[in-house]
Amino acid sequence: MIEIYLDPILFRLGPLAIAWHGLLTAVGLVVGMWVAVRLIRGSALTADDIYAVAVPVVLGGIVGARLLFVLENWWLFADQPLRVLAINEGGISIYGGVIGGSLVGALYAAATGRPVAFLADRGGIVFLIGQGIGRIGDIINGEHHGREAPGLPWSVVYTHPNTDGEVGVPVHPAVAYEMLYDLAAAALLLWFLRRGPKEGLTYVAAMFLYSLGRLWVGFFRKDMVVAAGLGMAQLIGVTVMIAAIPWFLWLLRRPSQKSRAQRRRAER
Repeated sequence: MIEIYLDPILFRLGPLAIAWHGLLTAVGLVVGMWVAVRLIRGSALTADDIYAVAVPVVLGGIVGARLLFVLENWWLFADQPLRVLAINEGGISIYGGVIGGSLVGALYAAATGRPVAFLADRGGIVFLIGQGIGRIGDIINGEHHGREAPGLPWSVVYTHPNTDGEVGVPVHPAVAYEMLYDLAAAALLLWFLRRGPKEGLTYVAAMFLYSLGRLWVGFFRKDMVVAAGLGMAQLIGVTVMIAAIPWFLWLLRRPSQKSRAQRRRAER
């Protein structure tokens, strides 16, 4: 077994508590931005374009993540609707963040004349990298309880009294599974992107792979079962995968932007 004896709070500055989760989320964001800038090399875009689009993407992601969590857990806010705004108390949905960030980012990019599909392809990879790094904070904190796994050589036991995990109980490191999966999926998509796929394919593949990972990891987590033996994240993941397959095939058959531009020039 692997023992984790770490306080979820890294340090305190007066009334301000710096948690591992927040620190690793910030690291994931910084690394993601660095990767995004590298992925636009050779294009007409600059680092300033990435920074400009990143702001609405992050804001849209935060709002979307909170809204979907509230919708999924509406009974928690029925008597106190103003608690919807208390995001500092926790409670977000990653899928909501993906939906909100993607929609707001796409609208902003389109409104400012930036290539939506080009940015989305790279954004899908950046999301997986940032998510993978951010999950390290969840591992340390003991969040998202794994199923009990006595005797498993790589099971995790949380022993710090302030942990968010189940003290003294050997469990599957489900969040670590997701971290490794996300980073592996990002590496695969980086290889795929270098092969020069049609615009939009990498983003759709990223959504499919992430959803597949959430479906798989969900079987090792103690999430509330919603339907068909699956948790909410798993059900959303299945829905996304079902939608992604025809979307991917449609993009695959659609003429590339270069081909469409050549055809328009020939018609003039």
